[in-house]
Amino acid sequence: MAFTRAPGKHRRPGRVKRTTTRTVGVAALTTTGVVGTVAVPALAAEPAPEQTGLNQIIVLGDTVAEQVDAQAAAQQQAAEVAAVKQKAQEEARKAAAEKAKQERAAAKEREEIKARAARAAERERLNAYVSPITGSYISTGYKSGGAVWSSGSHTGVDFHAASGTPVHAVGAGTVVEAGWGGAYGNNVVIKMNDGTFTQYGHLSSIGVSVGQTVTPGQQIGLSGATGNVTGPHLHFEARTTAEYGSDIDPVAYLRSHGVNV
Repeated sequence: MAFTRAPGKHRRPGRVKRTTTRTVGVAALTTTGVVGTVAVPALAAEPAPEQTGLNQIIVLGDTVAEQVDAQAAAQQQAAEVAAVKQKAQEEARKAAAEKAKQERAAAKEREEIKARAARAAERERLNAYVSPITGSYISTGYKSGGAVWSSGSHTGVDFHAASGTPVHAVGAGTVVEAGWGGAYGNNVVIKMNDGTFTQYGHLSSIGVSVGQTVTPGQQIGLSGATGNVTGPHLHFEARTTAEYGSDIDPVAYLRSHGVNV
């Protein structure tokens, strides 16, 4: 059975009509920015939306945003690390300063302890007493009788000593007499720090002067045989005053100050 095309129906669009339709479809695409919203048969052969370059721009935009976010995060992390580092450095400086302060305080305390110990040792040294002749012995005792003494008895003690033997101050004090003492020959009298007096007679030479301070064991002269003597020795007296006649037992005096005689 043969079919015939009805007159005026289903004719193929002319060239001008197709072109116009194509133009309208493109215009619709350009105006709306949405691909495929206009159903135009003539656009069926146009490139797919993904081929227009719009997706590429969106992807590139996302990548840049991610890079910016990553950079911002890295900067934030770096700032946090720097802050932590700065805080640690500050704490380290504070700790070092505190340690240095403690060390200075400890050093100062050690110096103070050392100074106190030195002062205590010096006080002990100045308060110490020694024998007037090192390694000697008493050859004539206190209150020994005889015609050789004008008072009828010995007012001190004699320490055995050859001429020229060093004579020492038995303790700390101040020299109140240094020179010729009559029967005592060359003699030295010292006012001790405890208020008593000590005398050293028959010296061959004198090594101190009046007003001079002396310390325990300091050499004040040399033993000899000047004055009223029968031979070289040291006459030693302990007195309550600087004057003759105020003598006290010199052995008991030295022993009361820790000297072994």
